[in-house]
Amino acid sequence: MIYLDYHSTTPVDRRVAQKVMWAMTDGFGNASSTDHEIGDVAEAAVKEAKGHIANLVGASPRDIIFTSGSTESINLAIRGTIQHLENKGIHPHIALSAVEHKAVLDTCLALEEQERVKLSILPVNTQARIDLAQLEQACASGIHLLCVMAANNEVGTIYPIEKIAHIVQTYNVPFLCDASQAIGKVPIHFQDWGIIMLSLSAHKFYGPQGVGALVVKRGHPLEPLLYGGGHQRGLRSGTLNLPGIVGLGEACRLRALEMEEDERAIGKKRDRLQKLLTEKIPGLVVNGDQENRLAGNLHISIPGLPNSAVIARVRHQLAISTGSACSSSVEAPSHVLRAMNLDEDIVEGSLRIGLGKFNTIAEIEAAASILAQAIQAVREAMVTS
Repeated sequence: MIYLDYHSTTPVDRRVAQKVMWAMTDGFGNASSTDHEIGDVAEAAVKEAKGHIANLVGASPRDIIFTSGSTESINLAIRGTIQHLENKGIHPHIALSAVEHKAVLDTCLALEEQERVKLSILPVNTQARIDLAQLEQACASGIHLLCVMAANNEVGTIYPIEKIAHIVQTYNVPFLCDASQAIGKVPIHFQDWGIIMLSLSAHKFYGPQGVGALVVKRGHPLEPLLYGGGHQRGLRSGTLNLPGIVGLGEACRLRALEMEEDERAIGKKRDRLQKLLTEKIPGLVVNGDQENRLAGNLHISIPGLPNSAVIARVRHQLAISTGSACSSSVEAPSHVLRAMNLDEDIVEGSLRIGLGKFNTIAEIEAAASILAQAIQAVREAMVTS
């Protein structure tokens, strides 16, 4: 099996796994139980992890709230902000891009259905780019929260977060950036850019699943989703997931050291795979912004060919996907590709390929042959049927 679904989740770096094992066995204490040295060791490990996360994203350690991952972080950011505004008698207005992750989109749509917020959806072009002039108009109209991701989880488009943060500061609009796909792959500078809230998940950059963080600028008011114990400044009660937090911290430490070199190598492998597939598969289309995308992203379409038929033929040899893992159980076309106004045959024939640091050139060569042969077989089957 050749794994090419790194946007969905990444293998845990073995150096990270070693730290997680330590936290599960030798360093197993409760970081809130500081009446003894075992608790002190756990508390120190959490503090160290915060330092590594803060260093990677350009934040202060005190800004970090640990969660179960980006979905929880996003819910805390959006619902916590909205609840605070409602408590002040304000009916909030949220603006978000049309290609946000479902964690953002579905949270906002649920609030709209409950008549708790007004929504403005910012359109994108055929490369999933946002019009910054339209974004500024939305900010000028008096919105109470802007949600724009740092990089798209399907087509890989990278967004100009520094410019967006500058625009929202001009209009004093709180800004939530879902950086799940960008952390550890492209530079993020939380404080310097003026981001208010930022979400991340460890499993997107070689850390463990089930742990993440919400980085919140000091002073931004949030209401908690969970109560009980008042942990983490009262914003996220519950015993800290020490092994996960230690793993997240170590993954951040390694990304800070190795990101630039790794991403350069991943980009070269992606370009090699794109070249091979383009040569081997007539009519192949590459989706998204090819000049401004994640190094490991290759989103393709084979017009007129159902992607499910291709997946069925390669699933025992290649791990690739038809779209976001968070929507994989939903039999519906990608909302991202729909928002990009792509032709129906492009949408139906789309495949998401995600490369990572552990992929080899040999795997890239083999994957290109496997995928090309599968597509040829599907085409022949469609002709004879």
